[in-house]
Amino acid sequence: MIRKISGKLCDLRDQGATIEVGAFEYEVLIPEFVRRQLQSKMDEDVTLMTIHYIDGNPQKGRLTPRLVGFLHQAEREFFELICQVDGVGVKKALQAMVRPVQEVAIAIEEQDSKQLSTLPGIGPAVAERIIAKLRRKMAKFALLVDQEGPGEKRGDRDLLNETFEALLALGHSQSDAREKIEKASSSRKTKFKSVEDVLQFIYTQQRPEDA
Repeated sequence: MIRKISGKLCDLRDQGATIEVGAFEYEVLIPEFVRRQLQSKMDEDVTLMTIHYIDGNPQKGRLTPRLVGFLHQAEREFFELICQVDGVGVKKALQAMVRPVQEVAIAIEEQDSKQLSTLPGIGPAVAERIIAKLRRKMAKFALLVDQEGPGEKRGDRDLLNETFEALLALGHSQSDAREKIEKASSSRKTKFKSVEDVLQFIYTQQRPEDA
């Protein structure tokens, strides 16, 4: 199974990118939000996290191996979850994912079926199924997935997820908890080693200045 491909981005179309690796060129299917991320990287070396699947009807003997690519591991993981929902699958997920993962994850987490229904190919019934199956799995995707890359540290992401759960337990709403964590994680001068470190930073930052 091909899980990653690195090479020069030599062509970019609506739902596909061509990656040159040595003497070979690989066609990688991509959703719209990934295509937008790649627009500024033409003729540059890129690394895509990939899903390898077989397309076609086995009863008719027409089976074609295909790759679907993403710039971030969290995007690939999110896409795999979406594909597991009844009535979605790889082709529909490729068509539907026109918005960044973070936006879609927040809509699922907040049970916003109206927002999900605006995605191409996702009607009200499918939106409800997505929410029912995935809404409890969205916290880590709603937290700054755009800052993660191929070399992301899973421990950092797990720490933010644990802090998110801690803030909920302390009585914060999901949106408020997410906002506080985003502000904390955007601080490049601070290295957090524990949930307590993040909470201390959050509550220190929100103290009113001394008069």
